[in-house]
Amino acid sequence: MTNPADRNTALAARDLKHIWHPCTQMHDHAMTGKGGVPMLPIVRGEGAWLIDAEGRRYLDGISSWWTNLFGHANPRIAAALAEQARTLEHVIFAGFTHPPAIELAEELVRITPPGLDKVFFADNGSAAIEVALKMSFHYWLNQGHGEKTRFIALTGSYHGETLGALSVSDVALYRKTYAPLLLTPILAPSPDAYEGEPGESPAQVAARRVAELRALLECHAHETCAVIVEPLVQCAGGMRMYHPDYLAGLRKLCDEFAVHFIADEIAVGFGRTGTMFACEQARVSPDFMCLSKGLTGGTLPLSAVLTTQHVYEAFYAEYSAGKAFLHSHSYTGNPLACSAALATLAIFRDEPVLERNRALAAHLGRRLEPLRDHPHVAEVRQTGMIAAVELVADKATRCPFPAEDRRGLRVYLHGLRHEALLRPLGNVIYFMPPYVVNEAEIDHLVTVATSGIEQAMV
Repeated sequence: MTNPADRNTALAARDLKHIWHPCTQMHDHAMTGKGGVPMLPIVRGEGAWLIDAEGRRYLDGISSWWTNLFGHANPRIAAALAEQARTLEHVIFAGFTHPPAIELAEELVRITPPGLDKVFFADNGSAAIEVALKMSFHYWLNQGHGEKTRFIALTGSYHGETLGALSVSDVALYRKTYAPLLLTPILAPSPDAYEGEPGESPAQVAARRVAELRALLECHAHETCAVIVEPLVQCAGGMRMYHPDYLAGLRKLCDEFAVHFIADEIAVGFGRTGTMFACEQARVSPDFMCLSKGLTGGTLPLSAVLTTQHVYEAFYAEYSAGKAFLHSHSYTGNPLACSAALATLAIFRDEPVLERNRALAAHLGRRLEPLRDHPHVAEVRQTGMIAAVELVADKATRCPFPAEDRRGLRVYLHGLRHEALLRPLGNVIYFMPPYVVNEAEIDHLVTVATSGIEQAMV
């Protein structure tokens, strides 16, 4: 029999024999025990905590890749899943429908910004981006503007890892590797407040970047389908944050130059930024809103693209016109996932989630405040339940550490040794915990991160 104390090792060995993990240099795991990165088998979850095969606990400071909202093994969502599984697990979504999808579409239309009245389901965030890009292009094609074939994205953006989503992302490693396969976007300077001029406020950075976007549209609107942005926070790009004024300016420019506005709220939607959707803080409605991650509370893959009646009507015609939208997924509108999403949205409806989040965010901000004075911290920034600490080699010049130093990885490993899951983005240590976290657990995350930063600087 396997020694109970060796269960992690045994499961990790079985995993590494066959499984190829995402966003991972597998050689790091092969070096486990020799200065490498451990492969941790998680066997259950309780609230904000994950428990491995040997009973060790890890506070999930990143909501398991930003998906988990109301805790692991949430009983309300689990009950909805169990009930649905006894009734209908799946049915083809072409020519058929079912109550969970209908109810979910109705609820999404109710809670999203005004004018988003049509819902197209897909099965993950990257797929939602693909849908929005194709739908925007196809709209213009159906309108007689086949010359519109390009997209404007922000520098530092990330929208997913399928080819279309990567095409509108600005991640150097991905673009270098897959460049021959990708479309070429038009890149607009990000309104990232961290990159502002000395003395420039976030609102002033946003205004300057809106003016630069105007200049791009003056040159390229005739060939542009849409501008795609992550509202308020560029998450995978390093948790870069910007002022809502940029979204307001973007909406006006898209209207003026006849291009679509695609809001990628996959990571920032469902309360992450302090409002149900980030676009609300600018009082704007996009032409397309992409949702996923927290949509099911982190239980099952599901995504949705919401758009307007006006866009929908560009595809609505006799079959012979050949204007139908061409996109499908085998698991489109999966009843189990839709039921999980309905249970998740019911929690928002029945409990004061956003009010509680504002109190938790304020506590997180207070606990992070001392790190602003750290000699290797260039910035501590926060938008709602997302906070980030930018580590640098030199505070005065903001000169970054060499990537090969892997300082962030040191913080990650330190966290695992001290019951915390912190998975930095390069040298940006960030916090995006589940909404069920309490103040004592936030204290634990910040304490572990702070000691990990100290150790990483040695």
